[in-house]
Amino acid sequence: MIPVFHIYWKNCFHSMFLILSGSQSDTKAHCYSACYFRGEGCGVRVSLWLDAVILRLLTPFDNLTLTLNPPLGLSPRGVIMGTLLGQVLCLRLSPDDRTVAVCAGNKILMLDIESRSILAELEGHQGHVTAAEFCPWQTHIIISVSEDRSFKVWDHHVGSLIYNSPVLTAFPLLSLLIDAKSRQLVTGCANGQLWIFSLVEGHHYRCVTRVSLKKKSESFSRRVESRLCSLPEESQRPCTHGLEKGEEVEASLPILGLAPCDLSAIVSAPCVWGLSSETTSCLWIGSSAGLFIFNLANFELEAVLHYRDFRSLSIHVAGSCAVMSKANDDKAICLLTSLFGRKIVMLEIRVAALVRSQQGHDAGRHLSVLPRTCVGPTSPLCFTTAKESKTPPAPQRQSAGRSTVKDQPLVFHTKVRSSGYASAPHITMFSPKANTRKRGDHSSRRRDGPRCKEYPLESSPPTKLYKQRVLAHGPAAAHCVQYSGDGQWLACGLANHLLLVFRADLSGTPTVFSGHDGAVSTVCWSHDSRWLLSASQDGTLRLWSLRRAELALCVGKDVFSKPVRSAQFYYVDTFVLLSSGPELQLLKYHIDTCKDEIQRYKQKSRCKRVFRLPTTGRTEITSLSAVNDFYSYLVLTAGRNRTLEVFDLNAGRSAAMTVEVHSRPVHQICQNKGSSFTTQQHEAYNLFATTASGDGIKLWDLRTLRCERRFEGHPNHGYPCGIAFSPCGRYVASGAEDRHAYMYDLGSSTFSHRLAGHKDTVTSVAFSPAAPQAELHDLPHPLYTGKVAFRE
Repeated sequence: MIPVFHIYWKNCFHSMFLILSGSQSDTKAHCYSACYFRGEGCGVRVSLWLDAVILRLLTPFDNLTLTLNPPLGLSPRGVIMGTLLGQVLCLRLSPDDRTVAVCAGNKILMLDIESRSILAELEGHQGHVTAAEFCPWQTHIIISVSEDRSFKVWDHHVGSLIYNSPVLTAFPLLSLLIDAKSRQLVTGCANGQLWIFSLVEGHHYRCVTRVSLKKKSESFSRRVESRLCSLPEESQRPCTHGLEKGEEVEASLPILGLAPCDLSAIVSAPCVWGLSSETTSCLWIGSSAGLFIFNLANFELEAVLHYRDFRSLSIHVAGSCAVMSKANDDKAICLLTSLFGRKIVMLEIRVAALVRSQQGHDAGRHLSVLPRTCVGPTSPLCFTTAKESKTPPAPQRQSAGRSTVKDQPLVFHTKVRSSGYASAPHITMFSPKANTRKRGDHSSRRRDGPRCKEYPLESSPPTKLYKQRVLAHGPAAAHCVQYSGDGQWLACGLANHLLLVFRADLSGTPTVFSGHDGAVSTVCWSHDSRWLLSASQDGTLRLWSLRRAELALCVGKDVFSKPVRSAQFYYVDTFVLLSSGPELQLLKYHIDTCKDEIQRYKQKSRCKRVFRLPTTGRTEITSLSAVNDFYSYLVLTAGRNRTLEVFDLNAGRSAAMTVEVHSRPVHQICQNKGSSFTTQQHEAYNLFATTASGDGIKLWDLRTLRCERRFEGHPNHGYPCGIAFSPCGRYVASGAEDRHAYMYDLGSSTFSHRLAGHKDTVTSVAFSPAAPQAELHDLPHPLYTGKVAFRE
């Protein structure tokens, strides 16, 4: 049997109380579990011996000692509250310190401390109850986990069962924790799996995520090693967290204990839209091989402490573990018992030193989307100025007969009287009516319409379906969708090689752009909303004129060695930024707006590659993102090897890189770009999101290249579903494979709204940048008729 013990810290007592468990086969009496809480002027201890629950009053002057066995000839002193209760593995006190929950066998006994009576017996588990917790915000609710691999939610006031979960895993559940900040239930099992459920009202105890502690530990060790290797040589130090050669790998990491951990003074977070360190919840995970600090906001490890790293530690494999840490305190106490022997060890841990030693050393803190310096003279971004300044004026034809008198004055007087042609007329003969407004004038409607209003930052997300529109009659997938910057047009790229442009309200007949020989994979609007850029699987890049509804520029396969996966306008329409294989390329383009009907077949528009930069390791780029609404030097790229790399095009080099951003390659990077109708905090523009199939959405801070939030709950296992930021920067929308679109609030890891109305997978989403209300547009799976759902 794995021994169990619990530790509680109270402000009125600057001491710690521990009672260890023992085996019933021992000849001497041992104590199984203990609780410690505050009374009026004294402390109260509730402990469990072999077959009795004992209540003992402690004055503030009592000395608490740690003993395995009571002294010979002496019996435990206290008030016996219950006898012959069976094997008890856990004790929990209610938040008001009036009730004790005793996990005895496969049932839970609710004992009243004052009357020493049994208030209720909660039966229903098929195995031994291993842990129980009271809900902090609903004191009548208690949740229990058991060896039957399920958890149950009880109302202990009436003694009824509220919710019974299905079997979660093939291994027994050992530990339990309820986090009041995030309102989540965390439970750990014997094979090292951590299950997290939402306790928010209306979520019906849905599973938020499932985490493998072993995989997280291995990934964390590789990230720490990569950070140490990226340091300068004088600051590098050997890493002791990785596995050495010949060292055995732990087969599993059973989660023996869970405890809250306060990292608000250590872990920094951007103070925008609820993303602050005060709202971030962390917890201690005690396992047989080490201690882990787990972040409930991004579901990542903040620090790892392996028992084998301590040479003087006599326990390398723990049989039970308990951690105690006080809020706003840098010190944590950990108590371990050996799985093979009768050893007890107490560890004192400095939490700040442990976390900071394994975090990145200012990796990316010098980065910002908003430029801080001027463009350098050797920067690729000043290519336009350098070339145009050296361009000679165009030659002029001159007649041979007039060349001798061309520069001679015609009048040699100092003053010439004006003939009156340049002066204003004395009589107004005609004055046109320039301010008249006709009925049905679309241009005036767009100028004076509600779309010119500022986007409300406190608006609610879209929840109601307003309009649907058929895109194509047939199996045509809608791969991408994007609004124009003024919010008046919506572009959709389809799998049937067509590009459609709708009005923002989906009225009228769409404009059709044809010419691609493959599915349209990328669409992008210019900053002035006059031009539309599209990339296709046929390997070509095309630039279209919205006003003329025709092709303005086509870049074929002869320019790119590999197909173009992503393309967009960059640097306020100065360049075209694209990815081709492992290279990042900048194209300088010129659009000829002169219309010649006779020689219209001749393409006078042209483009030229001005800069190319390969990624580190020359891995293929799967997605890129950059800001085009204002001048920014930074470009974000994601590689096939699951790396995220930031390029500074002002310096023409890679600025920062992080590894293993997702378990699969990233298929989209989405930046919080805002819109021309909103003004956000300048720190908010440094937020961006990444998504990968089967690995949810991660929210990052560009300044630290740190994952601040992780959004899971939308099913996305095989098809690459798109994501989008709202113009106010408060929400992230995502498509899903269950025919719904999901809306996430940045201040929470769980979705706030689930939008229905589709017949298959929602592949792409987009927000209107100028609508008076948040408008979400999403497209379904290619196997069905493509539709655009307009929501308000």
